[in-house]
Amino acid sequence: MTREEKSQVIEELTAQLADNTNIYLADISGLDAVATSNLRRACFKANIKLAVVKNTLLEKAMEASDREFGDLPTTLKGNTSVMYSETGNGPAKVIKEFRKKSEKPLLKGAFIEESVYIGDDLLDALVDIKSREELIGEIVGLLQSPAKNVISALKSSGGKIAGIVKTLSEREG
Repeated sequence: MTREEKSQVIEELTAQLADNTNIYLADISGLDAVATSNLRRACFKANIKLAVVKNTLLEKAMEASDREFGDLPTTLKGNTSVMYSETGNGPAKVIKEFRKKSEKPLLKGAFIEESVYIGDDLLDALVDIKSREELIGEIVGLLQSPAKNVISALKSSGGKIAGIVKTLSEREG
């Protein structure tokens, strides 16, 4: 690979790091062709981009990036694959599901919404991370609950203020 080719790869990696807020580093070495194909298919179905990278080039891309990757570059040893995802827990779920049949992939580390996670022992914690959409759904559900109480109070009281106040106060107690 020429110096110009390396520079181009580093530029492309730097752009991908800038464009993605959820980045996982995994070790998929030792997977045979069938298992690798199955992993790629699982990633594709989950809308995750999987790419094998050279550690030195990825490290230079991280250095060139505007983001702070903390100790994540220290995980760049041996075989490294990068998983880019729109959801923070997507790659963790794919890895966990895939490991029901195989020892790999191993999680090296992750960069999720400006936070750095290092080590395979954090896989379960990363699976449990809620996506932005899931959090918004929970908040909307919590906000709807008081409104439902008011609406049911209006219906049960016949629409009179005294009845509404009485019904609501009974529910509080």
